[in-house]
Amino acid sequence: MTATAPRFGPSPVRLLLAATVLLGTLVGALLAGASPASAHAALTGSNPKDGAVVATAPKDVTLTFSEQIAMGNDSIRVLEPSGKRADTAKIRDLSAAGKVTYAVDLLPGLPNGTYTVAWQAVSADSHPVSGAFTFSIGAPSETTAVVSGQKAGGGVVGILYDIVRYASYAGFVLFTGGAAFILVCWRRGASERPLQRLVVQGWVTLTAATLAMLLLRTPYTGSGELADTFDLGGLRDVLQTKTGAALSSRLMLLGAAALFIAVLFGAYAKREDEAEKKDLTFGLAIGGTVVAAGIAGTWALSEHASTGIQPGLAMPVDVAHLLAVATWLGGLAALLTALYRAPSIERTAVQRFSTLAFGSVVVLTATGIYQSWRQVGSWSALTGTSYGQLLLVKIALVVVLVAVAWISRRWTARLSEVTATEQELESVTVPDDAAGSEESADPERAAQLARQQAALATTREKKLRDDDPERWGLRRSVLAEAGIAVILLAVTTVLTSTEPGRTEEEAARAGGTRAAATVPQGPAEIKLPFDTGGKNGKGIIRLSLDPAASGANEMHVWIYSPDLKLMDVPEVKVAFTLKAKQIGPLPITPDRVTAGHWTAGAVQIPMPGDWQVQVTVRTSDIDQTTIDKNIKIG
Repeated sequence: MTATAPRFGPSPVRLLLAATVLLGTLVGALLAGASPASAHAALTGSNPKDGAVVATAPKDVTLTFSEQIAMGNDSIRVLEPSGKRADTAKIRDLSAAGKVTYAVDLLPGLPNGTYTVAWQAVSADSHPVSGAFTFSIGAPSETTAVVSGQKAGGGVVGILYDIVRYASYAGFVLFTGGAAFILVCWRRGASERPLQRLVVQGWVTLTAATLAMLLLRTPYTGSGELADTFDLGGLRDVLQTKTGAALSSRLMLLGAAALFIAVLFGAYAKREDEAEKKDLTFGLAIGGTVVAAGIAGTWALSEHASTGIQPGLAMPVDVAHLLAVATWLGGLAALLTALYRAPSIERTAVQRFSTLAFGSVVVLTATGIYQSWRQVGSWSALTGTSYGQLLLVKIALVVVLVAVAWISRRWTARLSEVTATEQELESVTVPDDAAGSEESADPERAAQLARQQAALATTREKKLRDDDPERWGLRRSVLAEAGIAVILLAVTTVLTSTEPGRTEEEAARAGGTRAAATVPQGPAEIKLPFDTGGKNGKGIIRLSLDPAASGANEMHVWIYSPDLKLMDVPEVKVAFTLKAKQIGPLPITPDRVTAGHWTAGAVQIPMPGDWQVQVTVRTSDIDQTTIDKNIKIG
């Protein structure tokens, strides 16, 4: 047969190597660029507040979060200025009426100074979150408390966890899509060794990745130390969590999947009666769909779909989305394997896959639109958040993949019903009895001849396969599809560990509101007339606070006589009270600078609000008065 198109020599190998390098680079960039543990649950409030200065030690520290979280007894740590633990290491759940609040009791007799509160938890969508803030008792001080700068879920453990997360998705895609391709598109493929290897490798990858995620879960959500991977106590605790239950359920479902594979490549592949095979196909399709949906449900029940708005609808939609992705991309991998490794594949099988892929894309689009609305929520979040930007990249990749699939569909239409390979292989036969009579007397010679004939058949088979122009074009376009699909799966994996745009924008909006409330408005000033009742006991107090915002402020106090001349007095004291929040009084003793002028630096105001300022003036040993006036801070 004369070649009518360029041959597939080493170029596919080079393309596959290039795709592998590209994948490694892309995954590395995405994992490095994206936060390993985005704030899926956010700290929305605390008592004491961040930066607050309280007069006496509180009995406990409370933290309020934006959504449900999981905490252990060591999840909140309060450290003294010396770095010693200041809490009892017993967490109390105070959540009520939709408000998620946890508290930890403090030890009695705590000294004055600045305290550090470090917390770490697991959000409802299975991702670890952490943070830290400070407050002061009496007055701020230096602190030697050290809090790890590494975010929860980061470091080497975080990188390994992200890798096995990707491997689990890839394994699910190969196992589910490969089996669907055989049952729906090419039943004869159940007997083809390359397709068998593809499906089994997908199952093995998913099983190994699930086991690895279970073992890595303890350090991933806790210490961050790789040595804790084989901590049996930690593994027991993990199994009691929602994520641990999902992973262990996945392992049990993979046991059922192993039985499905054994039947598919055993009894089903050997069955020759078409009627019986049709019935078995239906049974395997139903059973396989149930198992695959169950495995997909382990993701839906433990990640983004299980939290936020409409979880009851979002979880089944997520299952449908995952099944559509696996059927499309996994079927694509199976088709590529058949085109490169199988002796031949009928046009009808490729056409069936084309129809199956189209249906998957329709389901993928419908479920993707709903998921995008649910996770993003607004056009601004689509372009202004990490999740939205990654989603745009995913959409662009899907569009390119569909365009390349359209090219593959055109090549499919040009395939011959019976390929040249099938026609020419008939000429590759063993010698007839007459020619082989001499060799049959010599078993060694017969075995050698059989090996030569097998090698000749393989060589001619590859030649005919590579010289088929339609097959060559289809292989090239499907290879391009597979390369894009690998990148698409990497982006999807990163999306699962990125904070949804809706929650990120809401957190930013809430943060912006708080920031706007504490924007410095410049110095605030009040004037208070006073009368201590003694000689020279009348005058006017002028108090200035700069910048009149939460945090550190500089305070100046001037005392004037009734004729508006600076007047010296023995003592001036100031106190700040925020009655609305029951904070204070916070006592301040300013230093005398010159006659009639007192000042205090680093006056700590813990939060904005309408504060009451009390000024005590003593004009003699026995004459003193306290006056007060409200001042707007922030």
